[in-house]
Amino acid sequence: MTRWVPTITRKYAVAIYNYHGNGETKLDLTVGDTLHILEENDGWFRGFKLRNKSVKGIFPTSYVHIKQALVENAGKYNETVAPKEPKVVQEMTTVLREWGVIWKQLYVDRGNDPFSVPKAGKRHSMDLFDTVRKMMYEMIDWRRQIMSGTLPVDELKELQQLVTSKIDFGNRLLGLDLVVRDEQGGILDPETTGTISLYRAHETATERIQREKSMQGVQRLSQTQATSHNLYVVVKNFVCRVGEDADVFMALYDAKENRFISENYVVSWSPQGMPKDIEMLNNLRAIFTDLGQYDLRREKICLLCQIIRVGRMDLKEADNKKFTNGLRRPFGVAVMDITDVVNGKMESDIEKQHFIPFQQVSGDNDFLEGVIKKVVSARGELNHKGQGLWVSMKMLDGDIKQVRKEYPHLVDSRTAVARKMGFPEVIMPGDVRNDMYVTLVSGEFDRGTKARNKNVEVTMCVCKDDGSVVQNVIFTGAGVPPVSEYKSVIYYQQKQPRWMETIKVAIPIEDFYGSHLKFAFRHRSSMEEKDRKEKIFAIAYVQLMMQEGTTLRDGKHDLAVYKCERNKPDEAKVYLSLPAMDRQGVTNNNSKSTLHAGSLSLSKDSFQIQTLGCSTKLTQNVDLLGLLKWRANPGNLKNSLLSLMKVCEVSGEEVVKFLQDVLDALFNILMENQDSDLYDNLVFDALIGVIGLIADRKFHQFHPVLDTYIREHFSATLAYNKLMVVLKYYIDNANERDNHESLLKAMKSLQYIFKFIVRSRVLYSQLYEGKGKQQFEAAVRHLFQSLNGMMTYTSDSTVGVQGAALRYVPTVIPDVITVFDPKELSLLLKDFINNIPPDRLVKQKVQCMNNIVHSDLFRLSECRGILLPMMMAQLKKLIERKEEMPDCVKMLSDVLDRLNRKDVGPIHGDMEIVMKEILRTVIQTVIFMDRDAPLIGSFVACMTGILRQMNEFHYQAYIDAFPSRSDLLDFLMEIFMVFRDLVSKNVYPRDWVVMTMHQNHVVLTAIKYFTQTLHKSFLDENNFEYQCQDREGDCQPFLDKHMIMLWNNFFHLAVSFLTQDSLQLENFSHAKRMKIINKYQDMRRVIGFEILSMWFNLGQHKIKFIPEMVGPMLEMTLIPETKLREHTIPIFFDMMQCEFATRGNFNQVENEIITQLDHLVEGGRGDDQYKELFYRIISDHCQKHRYLRQRGLYFVDLVNRLLERLLDYRTIMNDENRENRMSCTVNLLNFYKEINRQEMYIRYLYKLCDLHLECDNYTEAAYTLLLHATLLKWTDEPLITTHDKYPEAQTHRQLKEMLYYDIIEYFDKGKMWEEGIRLCKELASQYENETFDFLNLSLILQKQAMFYDNIMKTMRPDPEYFRVGYFGQGYPSFLRNKVFIYRGKEYERLGDFTSRLLSQFPHAQPINKVTAPGPEILESPSQHLQIFKVDPILEERREFRGKPVADQILNFYKVNEVQKFTFSRPIRKGDRDSDNEFANMFLERTNYVTAYKLPGILRWFEVTSTNTFEVSPLENACEIMENSNREMRHLIEQQRADPTLTVNTLSLRLNGIIDAAVMGGTANYEKAFFTEEYMASHPEDHARIERLKDLIACQIPLLEAGLKVHAQKAPDSLRKLQEKMDSLFVEMKTRVESEYGKKPPMDETTRTRPMSLVWITRNKPVDRPVSTISTSSTSSDGPIRDRPSTPETGLGPPQLPPKDGKSVRHSSQQQGKSSPVKNWVNKTKEAAAVDGPVVELNQTLKAARPMRPVSQPRISLTKQNGLPGPATPPPKVNRDANRSASPAASVSSTSSSSSDVPPPLPEKKAYADYGNIAEDEDEQRLPAPLRVSSLPKSKSKPVPPLPIKEPGGDPSQTPPLPKKPSRHPSGQQQQ
Repeated sequence: MTRWVPTITRKYAVAIYNYHGNGETKLDLTVGDTLHILEENDGWFRGFKLRNKSVKGIFPTSYVHIKQALVENAGKYNETVAPKEPKVVQEMTTVLREWGVIWKQLYVDRGNDPFSVPKAGKRHSMDLFDTVRKMMYEMIDWRRQIMSGTLPVDELKELQQLVTSKIDFGNRLLGLDLVVRDEQGGILDPETTGTISLYRAHETATERIQREKSMQGVQRLSQTQATSHNLYVVVKNFVCRVGEDADVFMALYDAKENRFISENYVVSWSPQGMPKDIEMLNNLRAIFTDLGQYDLRREKICLLCQIIRVGRMDLKEADNKKFTNGLRRPFGVAVMDITDVVNGKMESDIEKQHFIPFQQVSGDNDFLEGVIKKVVSARGELNHKGQGLWVSMKMLDGDIKQVRKEYPHLVDSRTAVARKMGFPEVIMPGDVRNDMYVTLVSGEFDRGTKARNKNVEVTMCVCKDDGSVVQNVIFTGAGVPPVSEYKSVIYYQQKQPRWMETIKVAIPIEDFYGSHLKFAFRHRSSMEEKDRKEKIFAIAYVQLMMQEGTTLRDGKHDLAVYKCERNKPDEAKVYLSLPAMDRQGVTNNNSKSTLHAGSLSLSKDSFQIQTLGCSTKLTQNVDLLGLLKWRANPGNLKNSLLSLMKVCEVSGEEVVKFLQDVLDALFNILMENQDSDLYDNLVFDALIGVIGLIADRKFHQFHPVLDTYIREHFSATLAYNKLMVVLKYYIDNANERDNHESLLKAMKSLQYIFKFIVRSRVLYSQLYEGKGKQQFEAAVRHLFQSLNGMMTYTSDSTVGVQGAALRYVPTVIPDVITVFDPKELSLLLKDFINNIPPDRLVKQKVQCMNNIVHSDLFRLSECRGILLPMMMAQLKKLIERKEEMPDCVKMLSDVLDRLNRKDVGPIHGDMEIVMKEILRTVIQTVIFMDRDAPLIGSFVACMTGILRQMNEFHYQAYIDAFPSRSDLLDFLMEIFMVFRDLVSKNVYPRDWVVMTMHQNHVVLTAIKYFTQTLHKSFLDENNFEYQCQDREGDCQPFLDKHMIMLWNNFFHLAVSFLTQDSLQLENFSHAKRMKIINKYQDMRRVIGFEILSMWFNLGQHKIKFIPEMVGPMLEMTLIPETKLREHTIPIFFDMMQCEFATRGNFNQVENEIITQLDHLVEGGRGDDQYKELFYRIISDHCQKHRYLRQRGLYFVDLVNRLLERLLDYRTIMNDENRENRMSCTVNLLNFYKEINRQEMYIRYLYKLCDLHLECDNYTEAAYTLLLHATLLKWTDEPLITTHDKYPEAQTHRQLKEMLYYDIIEYFDKGKMWEEGIRLCKELASQYENETFDFLNLSLILQKQAMFYDNIMKTMRPDPEYFRVGYFGQGYPSFLRNKVFIYRGKEYERLGDFTSRLLSQFPHAQPINKVTAPGPEILESPSQHLQIFKVDPILEERREFRGKPVADQILNFYKVNEVQKFTFSRPIRKGDRDSDNEFANMFLERTNYVTAYKLPGILRWFEVTSTNTFEVSPLENACEIMENSNREMRHLIEQQRADPTLTVNTLSLRLNGIIDAAVMGGTANYEKAFFTEEYMASHPEDHARIERLKDLIACQIPLLEAGLKVHAQKAPDSLRKLQEKMDSLFVEMKTRVESEYGKKPPMDETTRTRPMSLVWITRNKPVDRPVSTISTSSTSSDGPIRDRPSTPETGLGPPQLPPKDGKSVRHSSQQQGKSSPVKNWVNKTKEAAAVDGPVVELNQTLKAARPMRPVSQPRISLTKQNGLPGPATPPPKVNRDANRSASPAASVSSTSSSSSDVPPPLPEKKAYADYGNIAEDEDEQRLPAPLRVSSLPKSKSKPVPPLPIKEPGGDPSQTPPLPKKPSRHPSGQQQQ
């Protein structure tokens, strides 16, 4: 077996496949993991992931890709590897990994359902998901391009800039950290970058990203920065049916000024539809250059194309030699508005093509100019018929050289360059031009001997004086070669043709003199033969140079047209002797007819041209020409100088074109002229005029030209003396108004004046070997002293000059220090600043000092020693007075930035000056400045920068500089305060992580130094109370409270530093966490151990910081850093010891820990690990302590339990399941109640109340508030603290009264009027007997009366109760393996409740059995949910004993204020009897007791006890009969009390008992229990058998009374039914009375409303609960529950004790044949009272009522004898007809043979009383709705079944049925 060998070259790899190792030594790999390889062995590598270096393992070599890497410390334990890739590629890789994680999370957040309608938050996630995906794809593609290594350098540079810009934009979009970069795009290293530079880099990056985000690529960023812009155009295709050769002239056109603004780009097109030059195919590119800001702001700019066909005169003519060819004729134009493209409102993309429609001329008389205006002004779409040009365009910024460099793939040597006509806004120094643009405007020509007007063609050429033509100087446009002559377009038979054709004439400067433009006019014929005979009929010319030496002026020129009498024109000397301009001839000769020479004579024809000169060599200015030739006319020199100054003020283009010549002339005049008094000042003024002209933005690019002139061409060696003399003269006479303007201009030109002075002195010194140095230095000194003296002036007239001096004096420093002592210059500048009056030009003074800081003078250490104290003193005054704060902080930042550079030398002394002068001022400014102030970041950066550049010596020197300890204490208080404020509320944006971490590192360093001072100077072991003796030995007492405050500030600062968000590394990604640790380590540990050291150094003084420091220390220990926790948690035991030793207990520590834990854990601090560590560490210390052991362990256990509850609460605090939040809240408030923490208890009460109100649980909210109200007294005792919700309450009485009103309101909303009445009574008692507030008494009594009225008149749905078991380890601890009783919402049935709970626990599995789950479920890691319905057990109410109570009153207590609940399920003992199933059918009944009564502060409570027992079949039969008789009595009383009630319900009930076709009636009981065999085998049931017989006998009088009422009220449609029931009843009565005896008839006394007579039995309670029976319907609002009673009195006999402590109730379920009246099934419910007397009720039958639709009005209650009567019950429900509406709404009966029909039983409801679920064979016999497995899974609430008409009944007697739609599971609706 080979051994493992360390790798040498293969060190870095990337996983390309997923690998799952199945052993401890194997490393799992995921695609993209980066790996550091340590060893290799036979196809395996050993190493670790760079993301997790602690786990090492082996992996196959074939699963990774090896990459080249840079290895540091190879072979050592600290070996590191990094990929050998460009830094930008490494950054892209890191970014893609980080974005990938976020991208996956965005996919999860946006949901997986593509058809669901997204919410606002999900919509944002989806949009962001798509955006990130697009950016990642772009990044991957760019990374591939960079890695390919095939990109040119310029494209690579551009792509890298694009990549970094996209990374920064994406990070901002995803909320990631801002990346700060240098100018080249590299990432800045904060360790080598100054604090100020780092801060400014953050600002720059933020502004750049913000601009990019707002512009989104449409607005070009460089447009606002570039001085020149260009439009790049590519002609893709030209679609036009010309039929001949054509020239396409393309140019930029101003639609508002109606003129062209650029040269033409010309494309020659062949008749075949392609370029004539085949090489230009697919390469028709042009760039329109020199566009300035004015051009971008033009109102409307168009790309205009003119199409000139070259061929025959008329296209209709045949193409043969007979007709003239080569004629240039107008054909049409194409125009596109490109304003939005040019100004950046529309994105310009070279890939996007634009169609420019073509408009053809309509006739031969149409001028192209007119067609252009027509098309430009047209608003609708042209009828172009598909003809036009297809072009692409893109805006490019920069001059043509820059564009060619940056966009070589677009602009190359073959790209045509069409320049702007005229000079650009910025004339580049190297831009040498000598162009003239000539426009053929118009003409007027007489027809002469022609019968029609002429077809005039103008031929233009450039000729010399001898008549020779200058070759190839005429350019028709870019893209075509120059020509020697130009021929115009021919307009057919036009007397006044308008050409408006512009061509460029570019003549070499040597040929310009003596050249002129010649225009020849010729008539062209369409016939070749005639055209050949046509000669030139006239000529015109114009000279390019005027007689005075200037060029032809710009503008329009009317030329004289000379008629040619000969066939051949005369020579040039002939027409050159004639005037060129028409006006010249008239002026000189008074008549056109007298002008002639040779064969030329002036004609009546006219011709107009327009010229525009663009020459950098020739001028049109006469005055400038006079200056340049001043020696030729010295007498006119003064005028020439004055004219030059005027030219500089008006238009400087001519001056800058001849800058060198002008400057040479000025300095020659200055040196050669002897009249200094006359000309020196004039030359000086002219010089500053020229310098001022260069300073203008339009010509700022000429600065290099001026600098080059001074450096290379300037030669005036004595000029410096005269310049300084004149300048000093102006400065000394600054108070004279005549000099103000000149001096102001001189100050603005001061930089270049000194450049000339210094250069002149240098030349003189070189020429004369340093002669005159002292005199020169003295002159400079005197000049600056004059300046300093000028700065002392206080008059308003000198303010402008002084401001200019402050601005421009610093600009002379670089030149002056080359010929003058820098140190002396520093002294002069110091006086220059100090001489300014204090309140004068403050802003300019600060800016001047800042400019000095940026000068070379500040690089010299000795100069800084002079200037820096002055500057800091000035800044300190201004900052303290809060004057010019932006400029002050900028200057201070610049000072610190300059001092951080490497080229300034040692800065130790400089930092001492800065520290002592201004550090305290900056700290105080930061303290008092608002955190949202715009300058706060700059001031904090300055403070951080000062502290960073201070070393240990500086700190010590600064501390020693304080004169007394009180001053030192004040400073420490300030610095601790500002540090704490900075770390608590960061002044920088959240994504400035680099700046924040840099600040933290500096603050941590400063804290270390200051803690040493704190320990040395403010911790006296002997006397902590007073600190005496300052630096001078004087005794100054220091109060203890100040000492404590100082130490408190330190501890609070340290804890705030440690707990700040930016240091919580566990919240960061792995890459970010490792980056911070590698650079700064974990700063939390450092400061934590510093806190620990300082705490234990306090010694005996610790007690002074208890309990104040408990909270901060607790906050520190909650930081999730294990080592820190282990070392700092013992502080609490130290606090406990300290307090115990001083006060005998540690109550304050205990109370503070409990209070702080509540706030901190709720805020997100703490975890299970902390709980365990705290318990273990403090317990260990307590175990070892003699006196604290017992009390300490109790305290630790208390904290442990509190933490457990708080962590549970925090876990579900933001959970959507509000019920879980409520449970945890109740757990916490119960805990605080247990430990008597009333303020915390009340706090959580209100949280619970708010949760209830969010869910509309008004009843529970009321009970919650009632808990607080019970803590208050009806006294005027003041409250200790006011409550936020009731700030106006000041006393117990006021707060309790306000609470009562809110509670009453909530009870009213929850329809708990009985509870509201109780509170109303209590308030009424207070108003009546205590406060005598009868007004409020009246109001509260009205409220109370309204509640009474609501109780009697308003129907309230009875809620149902459900038993819920949460089984399995997957639940939270407060639910795990616990059972609860839930109170359902209004109309919420079992199916709805189950669906709701399953939606809250989507992973839970329902348990389909009612038996207790086994260990396999209880211990399983999953979630199991067991739900079934239970019935509440009515508890005894003594106030109702033996009294008739209205059902409306009694029904409330049946489902409210209940704590006991019951559930029954059938069990069979023995074999099944097919004839009678009731004989061995027992009930297993379980009673539950909850922790509290329901309703309460929750809608559910935990079950605290459970009791299960059996009910015998006989006892069950007795309960059923008792309940049936009671319901019959109640129904009869209802019918008697309200004559308006229909008899439908009574009909069904009577028929169900008398003709018991479904369940066999009482015959089943007789067969089962009245046999001799049963009596013999169950002698103990004799009393119960007799009781059952008595109940059967008692049924007869009730049936008889019912039949009598039915006969009185039944309609005719029920007469047959009445007769049938009468006949059957006679039979039944005879049989029953003969067997069981006769009972007295029912009392016929009619009550005004149905009552229930309540009795409490006095017999001794049995050892088990006695069962009672209640009946309900599946569609009713809730069950109706009664106690057994006799038919005569409602009082049942004493219950017999069961055999063996058990009682059995028989539940019967029989079948029978159907009858006209639908079969109804009784639903029996049981309620057993535990440990109390039996409550027996005689209750009226409550009608089964379906849910009322919204459209159906509420049924009003009728009144009889002035009292409210019962509501009219709706008819019964046909369950079979409505079975599909709700599975739980009906029960189908099973079929049975007619021969097995047992005796009739009381009717059975839709739900059996023994519950919902069975578990064995009998379970399968139950109806489907009763089985758990058939529970509905839908979340929608099942709709109750609707009543149906009774067959054969009278429709008129049946109330109208509401039509409420119900939704089937399939989604269809059913009426």
